[in-house]
Amino acid sequence: MTVWYWLGHTLSKWFAKWVCSYRVQNRERLADLPGGLLIASNHVSFLDPPLIGAAFREPLHYFARKTLFDHPVANFLFTRVNAIPVNQDKPELSALKLVIHLLKEGEKVLIFPEGERTLDGKLKSEGAPGIGMIVSKAKVPVLPVRLFGPEKALPRGSGKLKRHPVTLAVGEPLDLSDLLEKSELGTKERYQAISARIMSAIAALEMTDSRGE
Repeated sequence: MTVWYWLGHTLSKWFAKWVCSYRVQNRERLADLPGGLLIASNHVSFLDPPLIGAAFREPLHYFARKTLFDHPVANFLFTRVNAIPVNQDKPELSALKLVIHLLKEGEKVLIFPEGERTLDGKLKSEGAPGIGMIVSKAKVPVLPVRLFGPEKALPRGSGKLKRHPVTLAVGEPLDLSDLLEKSELGTKERYQAISARIMSAIAALEMTDSRGE
């Protein structure tokens, strides 16, 4: 973990605790995770990457909208907290290859299958097939997680931050080997099937009444 990432991680944990009354549901599932791991989450706010990162001890790599890197200062900061620039409309193959390489090297990567933040906080019915390609090439387990509340703390299109409780629900790691081994599936169909199963796993996560850790 670099000094810059450590600083961002420390500030994120402070922010999560004191501004968002942050709770991690099923925190025990974050213990003893494998090295190469793809973390798949819903996407409702700019706060999502730092809030999810705050729950993990290890550094995470994640995609960020390419235009965010246009300003020199922002580019300096984002690159030092493991952000990977990507075109949301059409992800570059080079960005996908970099993620696959990181996963094969034992790193943890956070990805948002929906591709962009939702306006209403609701989960989209379909995810981008790109996540299917990443899993198919890297052959790593996937950890589904789901955030509840960031869309109220910092809604899309709003620059005003509000205090609001946030919960991160953590699912069980997914074993997608059955889809990877289905020889009868074409490449495109395999990617779509993997993406669909991941989206279903995210959708199945619910916030408990206790919001317990």
